[in-house]
Amino acid sequence: MTATIVMAVIGGGLLFFLLTCWALMDVAARDFGAMEKKAVWGLVAFIPFFGWMIYLVWGRKRGEKRRPDGR
Repeated sequence: MTATIVMAVIGGGLLFFLLTCWALMDVAARDFGAMEKKAVWGLVAFIPFFGWMIYLVWGRKRGEKRRPDGR
């Protein structure tokens, strides 16, 4: 493999890793009404490569952003 291909694979992997981390942090910051729903969306976000996209399209709008005072 050439260095360009190796760098592309590493860069793509890093991008998917960071997007997965963002999705997991967003799941933690939102209220889904029940802990079971939050757990399911957290597991969806863990799906390799596409979990963050599934969460972004369908899951994110199902939860409400918590206020800084915890309500």
